[in-house]
Amino acid sequence: MSEETKRFVTRSGVRLAARHRPAASPGDAPTLVFLPGLRSDMTGDKATALAAFGDRHGLATLRLDYSGHGESEGRFEAGSIAVWRDDALAVIAALAPGRVLLVGSSMGGWIGLLAGVALGARLAGLVGIAAAPDFTRAMAAGLDAAQNAALDRGDTVLLPAEPDPLPLTRAALDAGEACCVMDRPIRLSCPVRLLHGQRDAVVPWRTALAIAERVESEDCRVVLVKDGDHRLSRPQDIALLTETVASLAVMP
Repeated sequence: MSEETKRFVTRSGVRLAARHRPAASPGDAPTLVFLPGLRSDMTGDKATALAAFGDRHGLATLRLDYSGHGESEGRFEAGSIAVWRDDALAVIAALAPGRVLLVGSSMGGWIGLLAGVALGARLAGLVGIAAAPDFTRAMAAGLDAAQNAALDRGDTVLLPAEPDPLPLTRAALDAGEACCVMDRPIRLSCPVRLLHGQRDAVVPWRTALAIAERVESEDCRVVLVKDGDHRLSRPQDIALLTETVASLAVMP
């Protein structure tokens, strides 16, 4: 079956965009759900590769844009890790009501951890690609007095970033703090796979080891790519990703 673009309106009235392909035939395989990173979207290399993989094997796939990202409506500045987690859960509830296998890149890995706990027994597995839980703490720690004062006044601060400055609000930092997961056990019992490049200049590769220590699942594996960067989007990285997903999905 062909992939269709879906529009879903959240409780706050924001129209989200997602692309969904049903499974080619009934079966036990979970829906493959891709969760993009910060300021990334569902048209990136890894998202499209996962959709193509699902198409080749007749698996249901779902990829989405959070509010303020890609084809979805909403202002980026109004978003936060909590808002984007809820966006993901709302789209999953609407389009993938059965078992799901979450694949999260960078911030999407953090959202995957949060959403995975909320999904409970419906979660068939979680794959993190340079997963970046709790990254808002590092952002907060890097702010100077003037930036903190501006945030306290309700202003938006622009942080240096590529390709454009990153807008930051106090509400986003507070929501991030409330969603931090690395200071307690992470209640996931499903298989967990964590892929991380050791040349990642954005998220230290040891983060993957720290996540593995905190998830409750005994079926947790970390794969380090010695020459891999943060994106892990080279052909060999994509091959590793699809091989990892194939090992977790129940292939028809």
